[in-house]
Amino acid sequence: MKKILLTIISTAVSFVPVAGWACACGCGVFDVGTSAMFPEGGGGTVYFEYDYQDQNRNEHGSSRAPAENNDDKEIRSHFYTAGIQYMFNRDWGVQADVPYVARTFKVAGESDGELATTDWNQIGDIRLRGIYTGFSPDLSSGVNFGFKLPAGSFRHDGDPVDIDRDTQIGTGSTDLLLGGFHRDNLTSDGAWSWFAQAQLDLPVLAQDDYRPGVELDAAVGSYYSGFRIGGVKIRPVAQLVGSERTRDTGANSADPVASGYQRLLVAPGLELDAHPVRIYADVGLPVYEHVTGDQLVAPATVKVIVSYMF
Repeated sequence: MKKILLTIISTAVSFVPVAGWACACGCGVFDVGTSAMFPEGGGGTVYFEYDYQDQNRNEHGSSRAPAENNDDKEIRSHFYTAGIQYMFNRDWGVQADVPYVARTFKVAGESDGELATTDWNQIGDIRLRGIYTGFSPDLSSGVNFGFKLPAGSFRHDGDPVDIDRDTQIGTGSTDLLLGGFHRDNLTSDGAWSWFAQAQLDLPVLAQDDYRPGVELDAAVGSYYSGFRIGGVKIRPVAQLVGSERTRDTGANSADPVASGYQRLLVAPGLELDAHPVRIYADVGLPVYEHVTGDQLVAPATVKVIVSYMF
């Protein structure tokens, strides 16, 4: 499994010639660091996930930059995702995610500099994956593979605000998704465990002369399973989440010089397990980030997942 994970990561890195930060989203970071969703055997899980980020801080390179250097002032996004994961047996399964996105975009007018705001809500791009966990009897390692389908609109008219392609809810691209995970005990009693996870998002089919950058997200973390209140297991989680995305390309890319990103987040979290219900939450705080040009970044990310196993 170590060889498989290294292959996934090395393949992803081979597609990453230039680094920066995605102006609008970088929302692939929400796809990792969710150890609560690792398969544990045959059967299914339905879940609802809420993610939030408010990109309201302008940066240039690795430093804070004056707000007047960027006409974009704020991109606030709420992601509501309904999903299902079903393992047909201990080896094979499928997963589907259908997001609904509410976004607010604020930009300074080109002529008078007055702040203009647009709000819109739409279905986002759907993710369909196959899952294989047959590498070991305890399902400690697995891979996933599938596609992101262009279900989200990339033609929303934000009159009077001009919405660039990298700020639209849908990318318009069909993406290949490749990922893997591994988990293991740190102590013989199983109280302390660790996990690692990686996810590659590779656009393969683009529309209207816009191709979003290749995105690689990875997480490594540890959790403690020794706390319990009644029938509820309480697991604190400590993790690091890293992301890298190449620049956008195409004639309709808003600004190839100011797209793509590199960042590292520390994301403390907590999981409550009252089988068959689980509640997971974490907050991601950047400890390192680098952008090309002037771009909006979020000072924090929030994730909450409520799941039911059947």
